[in-house]
Parts: sequence; structure tokens; C-alpha cells
Amino acid sequence: MSVVIDKVNGEEELREAPEELSDKDVSDSTSTDNTWEDSSEFHRQMVIGDGPSGEEEAVIQSRLATYRDEDVTAESWRAHRKHVFILSEAGKPIYSRYGNEEALSSTMGVMMALVSFIQSGDNSIRSIYSDDHKLVFVQQGPLVLVSVSHTLQSELQLRQELLYVYDQIISMLTQASITRIFERKKNYDLRRLLTGSEKILDRLLNLVESDPCFLLGAVRCLPLAASLRDSLGTLLQKAITPNLVFSILVAGSQLVTTVQEKTVIEDCRLEPTDLHLLLNLIGATSAFQTGEIWTPICLPRFNPDCYFYAYISYLDSECTVCLILLSTDKDSFYSVSDCKKHIEEGMRTQNYLQALSSGLKSPSYSVGLVGVPDLRHFIRASHKSSLPELEGPYCSENERHRLFDLYHYLHDRIHSTSRPLRLIYHVAEKETLLAWVTSKFELYTCFNPLVTKAGAINVLTKLLRWIKKEEDRLFIRYPPKYSTTPNPGKGSRGPRTDGTENGFFGGGH
Repeated sequence: MSVVIDKVNGEEELREAPEELSDKDVSDSTSTDNTWEDSSEFHRQMVIGDGPSGEEEAVIQSRLATYRDEDVTAESWRAHRKHVFILSEAGKPIYSRYGNEEALSSTMGVMMALVSFIQSGDNSIRSIYSDDHKLVFVQQGPLVLVSVSHTLQSELQLRQELLYVYDQIISMLTQASITRIFERKKNYDLRRLLTGSEKILDRLLNLVESDPCFLLGAVRCLPLAASLRDSLGTLLQKAITPNLVFSILVAGSQLVTTVQEKTVIEDCRLEPTDLHLLLNLIGATSAFQTGEIWTPICLPRFNPDCYFYAYISYLDSECTVCLILLSTDKDSFYSVSDCKKHIEEGMRTQNYLQALSSGLKSPSYSVGLVGVPDLRHFIRASHKSSLPELEGPYCSENERHRLFDLYHYLHDRIHSTSRPLRLIYHVAEKETLLAWVTSKFELYTCFNPLVTKAGAINVLTKLLRWIKKEEDRLFIRYPPKYSTTPNPGKGSRGPRTDGTENGFFGGGH
């Protein structure tokens, strides 16, 4: 194993890590004196906010409603660890995470003045740093998004969060519509079209901070017996109609299975980001729980300028199992609804709903199943992700947040634009961590504090063997496909400008 170690801030950086770790690699690493223990603590300025889940949803929604009416002159408003603002090029306020955006019109005016001043010199403003704050700017067409952060997140991570927010807006309005509106009237008040969508953006911002799947660009899959997942995929595969392009089954906001039209696969890929945005829209909108919903929805990473037509229906009384059918034909509600009836009937006949309900009672799994005592937690992600439930010592909210801070920190070091790494070993205040990225996946692991580098790599090898053995249960490896005969002129797909395979519908995991 060829390794170059850079000793920076008390960490060991391995720049040329192999794609796979063999037993020889482990023994070589153990015998080579290339370990520098990091005795420094990873200091946390502020904790990561918790995203809505389960019974916490009502409490958090109430809290968000309170934040909406918060006094922007109060010290408590300034004390929030991260603010997000959206405004138009004309300086008109569109959204503020905390406080009423109308009361912040002068603040947003100053932000736009900064943007305009830098633009006057044929430059664009990206960020401003102070002693304890970062200001990150993202301009997308006529919209300007700003993050004011007092966290340890990197500029790149904050920029990624702002792009999630922008894409969520696009998912509701389309990029073409926004561009057309502001071409006609530069000072248009976009809030007129986004009325009621504040809670969707609020919920998204909570999720991107608390769910590592957003950070890693991966979809969380519900651990499920491979035979059951295959049977559900076959059921969806048989319930098709012309112009139906994606059938997606989720349970508890985790992906169960998905099938897609073959011609779509030849042209484009559906990215995890689009599914995140779709599930957040559904989770934040109680109207989707009332029955059959037929609504236009844009998938920004698929095509930011066109709509799909989404049929959304919960299949159980608890509103945990949700079926999403995406069509390119706005007039196909009844034929798509018939597909749902066939799927629902098959699920009830075969007791699949009961099986999914049983899976949801313990939607995650214990890290103890790996059989390695020193391993506390891990996240394995490519386009699909798997992670065990958080256990001791990460049972309290503060400890969970502290661990996510560490994952954010490792992610930043691994993906640094100036010093990208393949493998990093880090000794923190209460634990030891190892992050490893290959061309196929990313792996973040957390160990007991006394685990050495050689010990961590040894555990990593055992963990990868366990994941390989369990991959059919943890991931959707080969999504089934079907073929329909679309009506001419109905496609919503736009041309790709690259040939990359960057969606979770690829064969990898």
C-alpha cells in the first residue's frame, strides 16, 4: 500500500489509499510506522439541529411556526446557529428561515448591494468570513441565496445546502417558469407563488443538517429481506400504463423499491437529490395524507424546466407506506390510478403491507450485528446508503449532534478542493474515526477512543465483508425495469450534457 502521510492539525492523511483493503494491506499497515495519533480535540461551536422524524414532527412544526413570528431585533434571533435567506436580484425578500422576511427587507437589501458591488467589477461574491461566522452566497438565475452560519460546516457544505433549497423551489415552480417571470418583471414578488411553502423549506433545512444521506447524496434504503423486496418490485413492474416512467414505493421515508421505464434509463438517470426533494415535499404537506393526489412536480436534477405528473397515495391507515407514480402525461390520472389499485390489491393479498409494517417497527439495525466490539457506528453510501441506529454513547441529542459534526468534518477533509484525501484517521475527544472514499462508495466509521489506526483498518475490513454479505438486504442492487409505448410528444425528459451515470438507478450501490 503506497501511502503519503501529511501531518496537519494532528491528523493522519493517507492520500493514495487502495480501492479495496486486503488482509495483506492490513498487516502492512500495522507493521509500518506511519501513524500519528491526533491528541487534539475536535471542538464543536454549535450543535447540528435535529430534523423532523416520527413523534417529533408536531413539536418541530410548532417550533418552526414560532420562529416565523420571531422578532428579528431580538438577541435570540441573532443567536441562531445558521440563517438562510432568499431574495431576488431586485433585492425583494422571498424567504427567511427565522423571522418574517418582510421585516428583514433592509437586511436583504444590504446583501443584494454586496452582490451588485462585486458584480460591478466583473466578479461574483462567493463567501465572507469573520471571526465566528461564514456568509456563503449562491446566485442561481434571478435568485440569490445566502447562508449565515456559526457552525463548523465548510463553505462547500453550506453551498450544497443552499442548492438543495434552490432545487426545492424549482421542484414546485420549474426553472423555466422562474426565469420567464423575472424576465417580464424584475421586481416580481415570488412569495405570491410560494405561499404556504415555507414549512417545506423549513423542513428541508432541518433534514439537510440532521440526515447524513443529504450530505452524502445518497438515498436511505429500508433494510428488507431480498425476497420481499424483489416481490414488491415485480408487483410494481406489472402495474404499468403508457407514459408511466417511474414507480416508487417508500416506507417511513425510506426507499423500499423502485422500477422505471427502460427508455428513461437509456437517456437519463434519476438522482438521489430529486428523491430527497420529492419525499420532503410529501412529508411536509399533510394534504397528501387525505387520499389520491395528482400534482405536477419538477425533478430539478433530471430536468429543471419540465414537470412530471405525480400520483401520490398512502397505502396504509398510518400513512407510512407511500406509493409514488410519475407520468409524463397530465391526462393519465385514471389510468395511473388503476395501476395503484392493482398494486394495492396485490400488497393486501400477499400480506406485503403487514410485512412492511413489521420492518418499520425496527427500521434500522444494531451495529452489534457486525460482530466487532470496537465499532460504534458507520455510514456506508454510494447512491444508496446504509447506517445502523445510533446507540450508546450517542443516545442523547447533544451526543448525536456531536457525532454528526464529526461526520461533517471528515466529509469536508475528504472532499477538500485544495487537499482532497482518500483515507483519513482522526482521533477526537471521545472517539476515533476513519473515513475512506473510493470510486464506488464512501465509508465513515466511528470507534472506541483507544482504537489504533491498524485496529481501525482491521475493523474496516471486517465491516466491508459484513456489508458484502448483507448487501441484498441493505440495498436495492438491480432495480427492475419495464417497457411501455409512450404516446408521441409527451416526454418530459431533456437532453443530458454529459454521459455520467450519476443517479441511484444505476446498477451499483
